[in-house]
Amino acid sequence: MNSIQIKDKKFEISIPESYIQGKVRELAERLSNDLEGKDPLFLGVLNGSFIFAADLFRNITIPAQISFVKLASYEGTASTGVIKEVIGLSENISGRCVVIVEDIIDSGLTMQKLIENLGTRNPAEIHICTLLSKPENIRVPLDIEYVALEIPNDFIVGYGLDYDGWGRNTRDIYSVVE
Repeated sequence: MNSIQIKDKKFEISIPESYIQGKVRELAERLSNDLEGKDPLFLGVLNGSFIFAADLFRNITIPAQISFVKLASYEGTASTGVIKEVIGLSENISGRCVVIVEDIIDSGLTMQKLIENLGTRNPAEIHICTLLSKPENIRVPLDIEYVALEIPNDFIVGYGLDYDGWGRNTRDIYSVVE
């Protein structure tokens, strides 16, 4: 499908699945090389990162673990500016190498809040890995080491990203058509 309708919005393919999968494999290879011997804990941010986190983790070639936290900052197509931790981390990360796995970094506020929270738990190091980044929108200083794709300030759905909970199940990424 070249276009889809979700609720009141029409979306067209902007990033095909085959391209996404290639970028995910490249990231996994870099992470596996960079973190060799560190037994990292990959920490997926739900709900949006679950598909990316699964695909990434299946391509990691070093000993590693995965867990998830759930944070929320979006309603509809815009950030609320309020970040809520819904489900917390149960693993002990003291002295661990932690890789935060996010679907998209938009303003950076959610990531900043998560890093602050994790920092109180004494990890040895924290790395940020994201499928998508909107560099024009980032409002806080972040060291985003692992980025699959930088994208413009479009509203997108698919491959785990949603519009009010809909559209996560598409294999491609779609941009809204204004």
